[in-house]
This record gives sequence, C-alpha cells and structure tokens, in this order.
Amino acid sequence: MCLNDGNMRPDVRRMSSKLKNIIKYLLSLSVAAVLMYFCFRGVNWGEFAASLSGCRWWWVGASILVGVLSNWFRGERWREILLPVDERTGRLTTFNAVNIGYLANFVLPRIGEFVRCGVVSKDSRDGKASYDRVLGTVVTERSFDMIVMLLILIAFLAFKAEEFGAFFLDRMWNPLSRSINFSLWWIVAAAVLALAAMAFLIIHYRNRNALAGKLCGFCRGIWDGVISCFRMRNGWKFLIYTVLIWAMYFLMSYTSLRAVPLLDGLTAVDALFLMLAGSLGWVVPVPGGFGAFHYIVALALSTVYDLPFELGIIFATISHESQSVMMAVTGLASYVSETLRK
Repeated sequence: MCLNDGNMRPDVRRMSSKLKNIIKYLLSLSVAAVLMYFCFRGVNWGEFAASLSGCRWWWVGASILVGVLSNWFRGERWREILLPVDERTGRLTTFNAVNIGYLANFVLPRIGEFVRCGVVSKDSRDGKASYDRVLGTVVTERSFDMIVMLLILIAFLAFKAEEFGAFFLDRMWNPLSRSINFSLWWIVAAAVLALAAMAFLIIHYRNRNALAGKLCGFCRGIWDGVISCFRMRNGWKFLIYTVLIWAMYFLMSYTSLRAVPLLDGLTAVDALFLMLAGSLGWVVPVPGGFGAFHYIVALALSTVYDLPFELGIIFATISHESQSVMMAVTGLASYVSETLRK
C-alpha cells in the first residue's frame, strides 16, 4: 500500500529523508571519485611522492594561514550584511558559522550555506536573525562573489587574452556551450514558468491556506535578508572586506605556487590565472571540490604552459589539500567553540 508524505509516520518520514540524503551524498561522492580517477590515472606514484617531499612546506604553512584569514574576512563581511537584521550579531558567531559551513561541504556539496545560516539563527537571542532572513543574506553575499569573480575574469582576459584566453574559450566555454542544446533551453523555460506559477499560487492563497501562508512568510524573510545590504551602515567596510577576501584567494594561489620548486618560473600573473581556473573547480558540486579542482588546475597548467599533467596534479594537490586541512581543523574547532558557548 502506498502512503503519501502526509500519511507517513514521523519515523518513516525521517527514514525517507535520511535515505534521500544518503543517495545525494553517494551520487556526489561518485562524481568526485570519477574525477579523481581521471586526474591520478597514469601518475608515477614514486615520482609523485618524491616531488611532494621536495616541496617548500613553509610556503604551504603560509597558504594555510592565509586561508584562515580569508575565512575571518568572510565572516566580517557577512556580519556587515547581518547587522541591519540583528545588530547583536557577534564576530565570533559569523566566523564560526563560516568555518562550520565549509566543514559541512565535505559531507554534502553546498549544504554548508544552509548549515551556517542555522548557526547564526540559533545564536540570535531575540529571534531577529531568523533562518529565512539569514539565508537571504547568504544569497546576497554569494551573488556578489559571483559578480566579482566574473569582473576579475573579464578584466584579466582584457589584458591577457593572448596568453590565457584560449584556455577559457577552448577548454571551458566551448565544451559548455556545445552541451547546452536547444532542448535544454526549453527545460529551463518550463522551470521558470513553473516557479512563476508556484509563486503566484502562494501569494494568491497566502491568507486562505496555512502552508501557502508559511511559504509566503518564508520567502518574505529571505527577501528581507537579500535587501539588507541596502541598509548597511558601513557599506565601505563590505567593499574593503571583499577586496581582502579576494586578495587572500590570490595569496593562497601564489604561496602554493611558490611551494613547488619546479614551478619557480611562474609569476604572480600566473598565480592569478590559476586562482581563476581553480575557482571554477570549487563551483562543481562535489564534496569539498575534490577531483574537479585537481582536474581543472592540472588541465590549465598543461594547456597554457605545456607542463606535464602530473606536475599540475602536484600543484593542485598541495593547493587543495592544504586548504582542506585548514577547513577541517577550523571547522572542528568552531564546532567545539559553538557547542561550549551554548
């Protein structure tokens, strides 16, 4: 006998929800495993280990320290958006929330954005920073980061199109554009229309249906969080923290580059290019960016500089795993911190 969600017992619903999460995690983990296989197949592990042992580990330590600073600046910038929502939002709360969110991304891609909202909303003593409002601030922050990344990429290609334009065009954009066919646009259009119809029904029945009323209130809270950026008292701080965050991202790439002696010939401009290429790897929805980051960065080094793919994997491994260790340690420390504070 089939049961709909409304007739399911609570324990059955919990089991169903856990099963869905397990399936999602296994799918994303499978994608990461496939990408890691393609990255490391054919690698001479003896030479790989020898290259890693010859790295300058003080530069790796510097990269980890810069990564911690980037998380702190991200927490500070996020706090500027949150202050109009709840003026009592603390610095330690936003810093811990950012760290815990990154840690959660290792379990399920993109889940960290929702987890860090929960950390902040639970810390709100008077309930001003409700979950929906905090989620709206995250939407604003991430949208702004996407715009900044595109602006940096456009500016970079405007000055360095001859050296690096072919990689982004031939290796990134062309394969993506070929995969987007006409039928996909119809699917996107249908999804947009479905969302518009759903929004109309929710607004129309908000006063006559309890579920529609709750959904409408939730969406209103998200919108309130999104527009909180227009109520910031110190918008200049938001911009300064944004510059500092991306400066830290560049320094993470540069310090990782300096850690590999075989890449001494590359400059700060090359580090900026690898930062932009690596940013595309972090966007792919796999746990912690594993596999996708390694493949894109190694592909960038082999395509643009005609370097062995294995050397690119070494750089990608140092760059990615140093930040992964940092995220794991700071995430666990922040989780303990928040637990003890409560």
